[in-house]
Amino acid sequence: MLTSTQNPLIKQIKKLQNAKERRETQLFLLEGTHLIQEACAVNYPLLTVCCTEIWQTNHPELWSSLEEKCDRLELVSDEVIRSIATTVNPDGIVARAPRMALKKPPIPANLTVVLSTIQDPGNLGTMIRAAAAAGVDGLWVSKDSVDLDNPKVLRASAGQWFRLPMGVSDNLAELIASYQQQGVQVVSTTSQTKTSYWDADLRSPTLILLGNEGAGLSQDLAALADLQVKIPMAPAVESLNVATAAALILFEVRRQRS
Repeated sequence: MLTSTQNPLIKQIKKLQNAKERRETQLFLLEGTHLIQEACAVNYPLLTVCCTEIWQTNHPELWSSLEEKCDRLELVSDEVIRSIATTVNPDGIVARAPRMALKKPPIPANLTVVLSTIQDPGNLGTMIRAAAAAGVDGLWVSKDSVDLDNPKVLRASAGQWFRLPMGVSDNLAELIASYQQQGVQVVSTTSQTKTSYWDADLRSPTLILLGNEGAGLSQDLAALADLQVKIPMAPAVESLNVATAAALILFEVRRQRS
């Protein structure tokens, strides 16, 4: 059992809490039983798994699966788990996995989400989860958004990170144009329109374009939308959380198409 937080392996794993280290090593962290289960379910490779003895005792089937799938399994102390996890109360397991080329969203597609300059990892993970639940074909983020494999993004996605085709774009304008050339309508949100999202016709192939939590979409990107819609709100409320807005529009699309 590894009991020292100064162990070379533990120190390497802990460094992956930093985005720069993840980019340089092309590795990332998976935390918690649910994410490990989801990774195993889709046969995502796991290089190193660290867990406590209590976790091993409580999850014999998953432990057996990890013995077959994982390159290296290590029992560690509670102190070690706390040092490599990013959560306050980790549930006893942390893994190190390789960054792999994600399955890219298809072009064209019936329903796509494109996100510009998203900074909050909890918001991004929540939108990944909502997109998967709404049957979205794929999700794109701009290159200046939070990393897709940020630990909080993974946790907030509730495992759907492994199932939803996703991509990173360094030129959203060109990406959007490629969808439009295939007959996909682009819909964005704004408060400066009379058209509510439930009055828009979202039955045809659609790309939902959403922007930064604070500033929203840039004027250049907003101008690319074929249709701008608003989400009606009480007069005293200025705006909605971007993940909430995304979920409302995506499930309106699903309702219209059901």
